[in-house]
Amino acid sequence: MVSHEGKPPSISVFFPCYNEQENVAKVAQQAIEVLEGLQADYEVIIVNDGSADQTGSVADQIAARHSRVRVIHHPRNLGYGAALQSGFRAAAKALVFHTDGDGQFNLGELPPWLPLMKVYDIVCGYRMIRQDNLVRRMNGWLWTKMVGWLFALCLRDIDCAFKLYKRVIFDNLKMESTGALISTEILARAARKGYRITERGVHHYPRTAGQPTGGDLKVIFRAFRELWKLRRRILSEP
Repeated sequence: MVSHEGKPPSISVFFPCYNEQENVAKVAQQAIEVLEGLQADYEVIIVNDGSADQTGSVADQIAARHSRVRVIHHPRNLGYGAALQSGFRAAAKALVFHTDGDGQFNLGELPPWLPLMKVYDIVCGYRMIRQDNLVRRMNGWLWTKMVGWLFALCLRDIDCAFKLYKRVIFDNLKMESTGALISTEILARAARKGYRITERGVHHYPRTAGQPTGGDLKVIFRAFRELWKLRRRILSEP
């Protein structure tokens, strides 16, 4: 498969990892296989966000075996938003895609999205059937509805970790959030600047190893508290 311009796609794929020692190799290998199948001009970036387990050493071993894989290490856990910021700022290819390092998505669903970049600047995934417990599903639904209302974003799944961007967007896009608010901030700022956004459904799979962190009540309350501050900042900017 080639890009919409008739040549292999130029794409950076990255994923943040926090204590994902059992998942990082599987996700990296899947990314490599998909990108090799596309004959892409690619790089894979693993962002190790200060993991306390062996995630960092496993990632370094992968990079030692694959010249197109590199690792960014945070000296301590800085948060999901900080990990995404590191990935976006490190990306060097024309397109940039990110997913999470927990193995709950299939990167094989990425290739059909590439032709969409002829028309759109951002393609957001939405989980067609979310494989999380009831509390996480309800929180995600409420969060998406509130964000949509506050920022006039008509999206089904704000925080779905399966998104494709034109990298040039990040040359002039402010990113301040270091926590769970990062996806909201990026999409709200991008929409305000007039970038074209569309959605596509993706499959979501149960986590088979490791422990999720996004359902932590402290993370959730912090995100809701900071949401209002973010809205004031964005609306006050020219």
